[in-house]
Amino acid sequence: MPVPSSPARRRGGRLLRFLAALVVMSAVAGYVVVQYLTGGSGGPVCRVASGQVGGPSYEFTPEQTVNAATITAVGTGRGLPERAVAIALATALQESGLRNIRHGDRDSLGLFQQRPSQGWGRPEQILDPAYAAGAFYKHLVKVRGYQELPLTVAAQKVQRSGYPEAYAKHEPDATVLAAALTGTSAATLTCDGRTEPGVTQVGAAGPESVRSALVRDFGRDALETTAAEVGGKASPSPTPGPGDGRTVTLPVRKDTSRAGRSLEERGWQLAHWAVANSSALRIERVSYAGRQWTAGNTDSRWLPEGGASGTATVRILTAR
Repeated sequence: MPVPSSPARRRGGRLLRFLAALVVMSAVAGYVVVQYLTGGSGGPVCRVASGQVGGPSYEFTPEQTVNAATITAVGTGRGLPERAVAIALATALQESGLRNIRHGDRDSLGLFQQRPSQGWGRPEQILDPAYAAGAFYKHLVKVRGYQELPLTVAAQKVQRSGYPEAYAKHEPDATVLAAALTGTSAATLTCDGRTEPGVTQVGAAGPESVRSALVRDFGRDALETTAAEVGGKASPSPTPGPGDGRTVTLPVRKDTSRAGRSLEERGWQLAHWAVANSSALRIERVSYAGRQWTAGNTDSRWLPEGGASGTATVRILTAR
């Protein structure tokens, strides 16, 4: 006849089972968070490195990097400083993992989890990354002294989140990403260049798609300031000219906004923007300032280009 266990032994067994279940749930939750922020593993990735020797580097999915490039382009298009871009990127990393999601707390949507019911715009507007970024910056610039505030404080004054300290943990990667995508940090962003499910394809491959995406992110005025050439021949229209029909040449002009970025910084912004969009736009090669990125280049570096080019143009080669 079995001996009945004591109440203390039964309580101990229940406690052990509870702790074991808690460990399993914590592990699952941790895995879900990692997948949410990185988009999973095994797919194509983009890498951004600090411009300082021995500095940190971070990986993002193509989807995240495209959205980051859009957020950055909207910010610099408004003449805002790199700090504003870093605040916006950290906010989007916290709110959505830099993914344009169609769900959230209550009616929250998009990159910044903005709520239509709180006056952020219509759902279809909020789900437009360029609009969402513009709405965020519109509120950010109203925050007195936001450039001098701690990042998490500046972000919280815009977002009014229930977790006001949450933005701080994204400051390191957002700062490195902002430096690359504003062009401050040269040759620091690379991507595999392979298509990832979930990344929106902007029309067919070719120069016209690149020009359409430039308008999407930088606004229609960008075509006036970059005066994009196609196929080696100047053309005010998006129709490829003679030549290979696959190359877009972007003349680089100095930033005349109050941000006052240099010619080379503007050039690296355009070059990094093209790499960030390489999966979505099927871009095979980007060349700038004597350096060249090539899709499928596994060493994640900008390599020296034969017949070095200057800082006056960015050249983008699209797929056939």
